[in-house]
Amino acid sequence: MPNLTDSPLRYGIVSRWLHWGMAALFAAQFLSAAAHWALPRENALRELLWGYHPSLGAALFLLVLLRGVWGLANIQRRPAHVGKLGRAAIAGHMAIYALMVIVPAVRILAVAGSKGGASFFGITVFPAREAEIAWMRAPAAWHGEMGWILALLVLGHIAMAVFWHHLVRRDDTLKRMAR
Repeated sequence: MPNLTDSPLRYGIVSRWLHWGMAALFAAQFLSAAAHWALPRENALRELLWGYHPSLGAALFLLVLLRGVWGLANIQRRPAHVGKLGRAAIAGHMAIYALMVIVPAVRILAVAGSKGGASFFGITVFPAREAEIAWMRAPAAWHGEMGWILALLVLGHIAMAVFWHHLVRRDDTLKRMAR
C-alpha cells in the first residue's frame, strides 16, 4: 500500500496526486489564457477555452489551499532542500505558492466587488449588487500579468526538475515526485 504522507525519501500519494493533478489543470488554465491572448475575438476555440477559465480558476484556488494545508501538515516529513541550491528551490517554491494564491485571489476579490455576482458550479458565491466597489476591482488589473509570471515560474520549475535534477545531476529528485 502506498504511503499517504510524505517521507524524507519521497513524496506520499496525496502530495503526488495534488501536484500532478494541479499541473494538468494549470496547463489547461495557461492554455485558455494563451488562446484568449493570441486568437481573434470571434474565434470559436478561443471562446470555448476561455469559457472554462473562471470555473477552473476557482477550482484550482481551492486545490491550492488544500495543497498548502497538506504541505504544511507534511513539512517536517518532506525531502530536505539543502545548501544554496536548496534555499533557492525553497524561494522558488514559495514564489510559486504565493502567486498560486494571489493570482486567483485578486480576481475573486474583483468578482466579489462587481455588479454581476458569481456562482461556482451553480452555487451562488457572490450575489449581484447594485454598484461596483472600485477598490475591490482595482487589483484585478494585475491578474493577467501575475498569471504570466506564474507561468514563467512554473516553466522554470519544470526546467530545473527535468534538466538540472534529472539530466545533469541525476539525483532522483524528479522520481521522488513521480512514483
